[in-house]
Parts: sequence; C-alpha cells; structure tokens
Amino acid sequence: MVVSGWPWRNMGNLKYLLYGPFVTRVAWLWREGESIKYSWCFHILLLCSLRALVHQLWSTYSNMHFLTNHRRIVKMGVDFKQIDQEWHWDDFLILQAYVAAVAGLMLPLSCDLPVWDFAGVVAAVILHVVVAEPLYYLVHRFFFHGDGVLGKCHLLHHSSTVPQPFTAEHATFFEHVLLLSIVTVPVIGPVLVGHGSIGLIYGYLSMFDFLRCLGHCNTEVVPLQIFDFFPILRFFLYTPTYHSLHHQDKDTNFCLFMPLFDFLGNTLNAKAWDLHRQISLNATAKSSVKSNFYDAAKKVRVPDFVFLAHIVDISSALHAPFVFRSFASLPFSMRLFILPLWPGTLIVTTMMWAWAKPFLVSFYELRGKLHHTWVVPRLGYQYFLPFATKGINKQIEHAILKADRLGVKVLSLAALNKNESLNGGGVLFVNMHPNLKVRVVHGNTLTAAVILGGLPKNVKEVFLTGATSKLGRAIALYLSRRRVRVMMLTLSTERFQKIQKEAPADCQKYLVQVTKYQTAKNCKTWIVGKWIMPREQSWAPAGTHFHQFVVPPILHFRKDCTYGDLAAMRLPDDVQGLAVCEYTMERGVIHACHAGGVVHCLEGWQHHEVGAIDVDRIDVVWQAALKHGLKPVSWTES
Repeated sequence: MVVSGWPWRNMGNLKYLLYGPFVTRVAWLWREGESIKYSWCFHILLLCSLRALVHQLWSTYSNMHFLTNHRRIVKMGVDFKQIDQEWHWDDFLILQAYVAAVAGLMLPLSCDLPVWDFAGVVAAVILHVVVAEPLYYLVHRFFFHGDGVLGKCHLLHHSSTVPQPFTAEHATFFEHVLLLSIVTVPVIGPVLVGHGSIGLIYGYLSMFDFLRCLGHCNTEVVPLQIFDFFPILRFFLYTPTYHSLHHQDKDTNFCLFMPLFDFLGNTLNAKAWDLHRQISLNATAKSSVKSNFYDAAKKVRVPDFVFLAHIVDISSALHAPFVFRSFASLPFSMRLFILPLWPGTLIVTTMMWAWAKPFLVSFYELRGKLHHTWVVPRLGYQYFLPFATKGINKQIEHAILKADRLGVKVLSLAALNKNESLNGGGVLFVNMHPNLKVRVVHGNTLTAAVILGGLPKNVKEVFLTGATSKLGRAIALYLSRRRVRVMMLTLSTERFQKIQKEAPADCQKYLVQVTKYQTAKNCKTWIVGKWIMPREQSWAPAGTHFHQFVVPPILHFRKDCTYGDLAAMRLPDDVQGLAVCEYTMERGVIHACHAGGVVHCLEGWQHHEVGAIDVDRIDVVWQAALKHGLKPVSWTES
C-alpha cells in the first residue's frame, strides 16, 4: 500500500546506504580542504545521528527496569513481536534527511544562518503553539482516528501494546509525511522571515524528539511537584501517563505535547492526572524506604520467581535490553559494533564490582506468575579469584534475603552462582538461613533430565567426562539403574568409589572407572562435562554424538561427529512479555537450570533444591516440565 509502505522497506539494513550521497559529499569537501561545518549535508548527518541518539538514550532508560520498575505505567512487558515490528523505527530519519536536502537547495539553511537568533526562537515557540499543536490535534483526532485510509494506517502505530521510545516513530510512510509537514512549520517559519538559526533547527528537532520519546517511554518521569506548584502547567506539558492512556482507550488525549487542546476539544481523559499522581507517589514511597525494598509500594507487583544470573564477560554485558534492545532480542554473538563499547563497559563493570548490588534486568509472565531475572554484578572470571568468593556469596545472599522479604516463592541460581566450590550448590545459604520462606533451587535436576532425555533410547554404553561433578554423579547413577554401562573418566579412585557405593548393589557393576580417553575409542555416545581439546576428541569413533553440560560448550572440531547444545528447554507458547534471549539461546529458549526453577515455581513445591542432585526426582521433575508445556530444544528442532 503506497500510503503505508516505506519505499526502501525491501532493503533491510541496506537502507543505510541511502545516507551514502551525504557521506560522499562531506568526504569530498574534507578531501578538498574545505570546512565541512558550513555544509548542509554535514548538518543533516549530524542531526540524524543526534536524533537517533535521543531515541536510543530514552530506550536505554526505559529498559533499565532496576530504575523504572516502580514507575512503569503499562505493567506488561514488551515481546519479540513488538520488537520485530519496530525494528526499522528509524526510517523516518532517512525521509527527513532527503526532505532537508531538498529544502537546503531552496532555502538558506547552512552557511547563511547564524548560530543563534533569539527572535527566531520566540517565533518558533509561537508557531508551535498556534499552528503545530492545533494542526496535529485535528489531524490526529479526525484523520488518524477516523474511518478512512489514514485511520487504518494509524493502526500500525497502535499495534504496539507497550509504548516504548521507538514506538513513537513506528508509523507508516504517509503518517510521517504529514507529521513532517507539521514539524517543519516552527523551523521553516523563522527562516522565511529572516530569523532562522542553526541553534533553532538543532534545538527544536531535538526537543521535539525528546518529548515524543517522553510520551512513549512507559515510565512516569515527570515530577509531581511541578504540577503541584504550577497547576496551570498541566495544560502545557503532557506526561508519559497522559499519552499511555491514549494508547489504551484511543478516544482521548490526542494532543501533540499540550493537553490544553484536549481540554478545548473535550477529549481530555479525566483519569490522566490522578493516575500520574498515583504512580508518582508509589515510586516516591519506594525510594524513601531504605530498609525494606518494596514494603512501601505494595501496589507494585512482587515476582513469584527469580532467576539469579551473573555477567559472563565484557561482551555479554552488552547483551542487555537497556543497551541495545534489538541486540538483546537475538541470541548473543560477537558483533563488530560492540567493540568500541568495551572500554566504557569495562569501567562500568569495575564500578559495579565496587558498589552495585543484584539488580533486575528483565521479566516475563507465565501462567499468571511474574518471573524476574536478576543479575549479580560480577563477571565470570571473578568467580575463580580466591579473594572474591566471599564477596560474591554476600551478593547472592543479599539477593536471596531480598527475595525472601518481598515474598518471592522460588529463587533459582544460575551457572556459577551455584558453583560447588563457591557455596555447595546453594547449601551454604539454606544452612545460614534455615527459616527462609523463599525456596532456593539450583535447577540441576532438570538439567540432568534433559541430558538423559537426549540419549538414544537403546543406548547400552556411554563415556562420561566430568564424571564426579554434581551433574556427572547424577547422570552416572541414573544410567546405572537403567543397566547402562558408564565409563566414568576420573583419576580419583576415592571419588569414583564414593559414587559407585551410592548405586544399588546390583547396579554398581555398570559404573566403570577409566583414566584415559583411549578407552572410549569404540563408544559413540560421549557425555562431556569437562572441556576437551581436539586431541581428546580424536579418540571418539566416527559417528559419535557429543552430549554436553560443560560451559563454555566444546568446539566442533570433528566433521564426522555431531554435537549437542547445552541442556535447554523452550518455554510454553503462552509466555508473555518475553523480549530477551538468554545469552546464546534462541528466542523462547532458556537454560535447563532456569527451566528447573520455573517448574519448581509452577508446581508449588516447598522443598529447597540445593546440594547433591536427588536421582529419585529426575523423572518426577522431567514429567512435571512436560506437563507444563516446556519442551527440550531437541524436540522443537526436529
């Protein structure tokens, strides 16, 4: 459809090549030794960059859930569908760049303009209030929300269920053409009467974008006090709450930035200011109580389940929704564009080591239960520093006690947060605080179940590395009960015998200690719990499948063998508000230990799952996971 489709919609990310003529012109001027600061093409590029930065900074803030959780207006989370819909939110910048280029040929928009002209600023303010605001109100109310073609086009903007800064620009081509004609009035007007300035162009467009993002940020940031001191200001500045109500009922609050025109048009939602006050007071109550994190804001929903993760490394720290929302919605992989951010990220993570506490990074909802992911502000390598272990355990303990105070039902420890050498898989905290109401779980029972579920049904023999680890022990004992011969690779006879004695007397013969990889040269089922190099992998016969529970995953050296992924499960289809990929996992897929905590919560189990894995519960947890609609990734890929 001509009015809705963008001319370059089929170009994908290649659309940025459309900036090529501007870049070429600026590069040519620079090569010729001419000053680029007088080039209109340079200002167009700089303006587009600054405007994109405004939107990105607002997106960063609104997705900092550890700061905005108590100020969120629409409580639902953004999902992958909305992120994909808004992926090309910046199309409007290309449109406006070319319109500006044409205007630059017709009007004195570069070297002939002064840096500042106060009279021009006054004229722009008058034109905005007298022309832009009422014109936008009329177009928005009677055309964008009418029954005609424009009304149908505007449905695209309202298809985003949770307002976000990028939602502000998620609209059709023709809508942006109309919006541009309104935006240009306060900018071009002063130029035509001889009072234009570079400062006016930059300032007005930046403020316009700032206020658009403000209205769509889904976080109430406008202080309540300014309306208490200056009540009349309510009619001249809208709030995020005010505009969110428009997205909810669609029949009120049509104004651009000034509610005055809704008041004059009798379309002002009476709930707007009361809701603004309620959200502001809740947030103020929370921030004023230091001893009890949530107690003063009972209207803020408490999570039922918390997954306590940690930062893997500098690169993965950038895989957070408050850095780049679109990047976080895809499985993590190294990208060149994140390299320049490393130095700043290193500084921030160092500061977090010194001062930060566990914080909320993402959330979703499943079967009416709110699930949070909190992050311990520590990098993976720090878990292996002897002097850092006490501090890390303090951070984990802080998160557990905080969850206990809030009324969280289940807290699941991720990856290194449950390291056996660190805290015994969570045993340390349960022993220190025997009266915990929150259930602490490591989720490894389901991890073992997923690994075991991926083995061939008729398997008779397996080769197991990492055999005396928590997971290795459980896998070995489970398979021995199924009369599967397990070659356990370990140099410690003492640890092997301790595990062997746990098996039923008639099953102990199926557990065999081996000390060399060569022993498995005829075994095609390897379960890898310890990182192995190409030399070790070379002993596996052709056709071997490497199942694994080692982090990081082993590299795929053998072309004549197959490699399994880390144990993971896909969340049920009715999950809501999920917009972040869990590290390298695909969309909707979570690590099995995370899934184990989810099942613990959905089942309402009242026991802690810490320390050694209870082999008797592997099948119980597995069946519970399947009952609730969680599926192993291998099932969903087949």
